[in-house]
Amino acid sequence: MTRARHEQVSLADTPYYHCISRCVRRAYLCGDDPVTGQNFDHRKRWLVTRIKQLAAEFAIDICAYAVMSNHYHLVLHVNVEQAKRWSNDEVMRHWTALFPGNAKLIETLQKNADSPAAKQRLNATLATWRECLQDISWFMRCLNETIARQANREDECTGRFWEGRFKSQALLDEKALFTCMAYVDLNPVRAGIVDSLEQSDFTSIQERLFQHARRVRNPNYKQKRLLSRRNVSHLRESTTLRQRPLQSLNKLAGFATESLPINQADYIAVLEATCKALTVDNHQVSGTAALQEHDELLSSWGIASPAWLSAVTAFHKHYGLAAGNVHSLQAYQLSRRQSGSDFRHANKWIRGLPAAKRLFVDQASLQ
Repeated sequence: MTRARHEQVSLADTPYYHCISRCVRRAYLCGDDPVTGQNFDHRKRWLVTRIKQLAAEFAIDICAYAVMSNHYHLVLHVNVEQAKRWSNDEVMRHWTALFPGNAKLIETLQKNADSPAAKQRLNATLATWRECLQDISWFMRCLNETIARQANREDECTGRFWEGRFKSQALLDEKALFTCMAYVDLNPVRAGIVDSLEQSDFTSIQERLFQHARRVRNPNYKQKRLLSRRNVSHLRESTTLRQRPLQSLNKLAGFATESLPINQADYIAVLEATCKALTVDNHQVSGTAALQEHDELLSSWGIASPAWLSAVTAFHKHYGLAAGNVHSLQAYQLSRRQSGSDFRHANKWIRGLPAAKRLFVDQASLQ
C-alpha cells in the first residue's frame, strides 16, 4: 500500500534520504535501448545538470548520485539551517529562479506594501516558499517533471516518462549513510556494466575522482584516462547555468557531531577495495584481501567488515522505509507512531532489523 510522504520523510529524525525514480515500465529511456538500438546517454547529462541546478536553489545538498539506463539514485541532505538563515530576499531569489512566473506576484504585493492584507499575504507566501525550498518532494518534482518534458519533446510523444512516485528511504545514522552512498556509487560495478570506479559514468564517485584528478599536479595513467573520457564532458565544460557542485564529504553535517567522521580519501579507498572485491574472479583472493586492509577503518565507522559486501550489494533488499542500526530503526518507528501515523501492527513494518543486527554492530563489540 502506498504510504503518505509525510510518513516517510521526517526531518526531526534525519536530514538524509535515499531517493529512487524509475522510467516507465523500466524501459531503457536513458541509455542504450535494446529494441531500437538508439542511445539516450545524453539524457543522463540532462539529469546530472538539472540535479546541480536544483541544488543551487534548494537548501538540499547532493551527497551521492548514480544515473543508470532506466532509473537513478540520489542521496540527499536537507540543510534546514541554511534555509532558516536565508533572508526574505534570498528566498524570493531562489524561488523565482525556479518559477519565474511567481515574480509577478511578489512585484504586485510589494507595490501594495502599505496594505496590511498585502503584507500578510507576502509574509505567508515567503514562509511557504521557504518550506518548499527544503522539501524533498518539491526537489524531486522539479527534477522529474523537467526531464520528462524534455524527453517527450525529443521523442515527439506524450504520456508518462517516470513509472510513478519516487521512492524515498530515511537514512537514520552515519552507518546507514555511508553504506547507502557506497551502494549508490557502486551501481554500475554491481550491475556488471563496468569493472572500475573511473569507468562508472554519471556517478558521484566518478565525479569525485575526476575533480581529484584535475587537482593533481602529475596525474597517473588512470587519472589521465579519466580526464579524457567522452562521458565526463559535462564535468569538463564550463556553463553559464547556476549550479551547485557535489557536496564534499568533509563538509556534510554529522548526526551527533558537527561533521561526519569520514574524509573523502578514506571513502574512495574503501570503495576502490570494494570494487576490486566485486569484480575479481571467485578463485582470486586479492579483492577480499584488499578489503580486509580496511577492517580498522570500517570498524571505526561502526560497520562489521565481513558483512560490508552484503550491505553494499543488497542494501535495497535489507531495508524498506528506513535504514540504520537497531536502535535508530526502533527510535524512528516510535517517532512515527507519536507523530500520529496509524500502524495496524506496531513493529511489523520495521523492515531491516535482522540486517541491522548483522551489518551494523555496536562499537564495543568491534573492539
